[in-house]
Formats: sequence, C-alpha cells, structure tokens
Amino acid sequence: MSDLRELYQDVIFDHYKKPRNCHVLDCANHQAEGYNPLCGDQLTVYLKVDNGVITDLSFNGSGCAISTASASLMTEALKGKTLKEVEHLFDDFHQMVTTPESAPEGAPRRDLGKLEVLSGVSEFPARVKCATLAWHTLQSALRKQTNPVSTE
Repeated sequence: MSDLRELYQDVIFDHYKKPRNCHVLDCANHQAEGYNPLCGDQLTVYLKVDNGVITDLSFNGSGCAISTASASLMTEALKGKTLKEVEHLFDDFHQMVTTPESAPEGAPRRDLGKLEVLSGVSEFPARVKCATLAWHTLQSALRKQTNPVSTE
C-alpha cells in the first residue's frame, strides 16, 4: 500500500509543480472565485459551456499542493463532460475525499480515474477543504453566482 501512496503523492506533486489548464480562459462564459482562508488558497475557475457540455475549462490562482493538484486534475477530468456528468463526478469526488476508505458505505465507490490520487485526503479532515475548493468554485461558476466561494 505504501508504494501506491507514494505514486499518488508523486502525481499530486507533479500537478502542483506543473498544473494543467492553469491560465485565464478568455472565451469563458462562466467563472467564479474561490478562497480557503485556512490555507490561503485562492483561485478562479473559468468555464466554456456550449449546449450543456463543458467544452473548455481552466483555473488561475495560487494554493497549496492539494488545492492546485485538485484544480488541475479537475480540469482534465471534466473537459468534454455534460453538466449531468459533472454533477455526478462532483458527488462522487466529494464522497471520496470526505469518507475514509475504512468507513462503512451504502454503495461501492465508482472508479474516478486519476482523481483517485486525492482519496487519501479523507484521512486529513483539515485538507478536505483544500481538495474541494476548486470543485465548489466550479459549482458556483455553473450557477453563475457572483459571491466568492469560501470554505469557511
């Protein structure tokens, strides 16, 4: 298990050092800002949504390794997804990072692909806010909410 954990840490570190889709998206038709005062993470999520499909998305800002890696992985996972698929991925991701693997569950977890590198966050409740900031900011952008998202 430690080899898998080490691999996950390597992937998180790679996405932190070289985040994917980390730029302002000029053609965005949805955007929202998010802030985690506990850790100091700040980001803006940009979305281009056409006919109920996320055709492009990006983020910009600064944050800890978990926050940045989560935003980077999120942008890779959601590009080309329908809004319904995004809703399901949000729910599944949120369950994964808030429910320890050892906790009894009603239904087995779905395979989340690369996003699973963040599954260990569930063991560190203070870091859950770091991992979910981009996702909550995404939800705010989709709803066209104007107030910045805060994890507090």
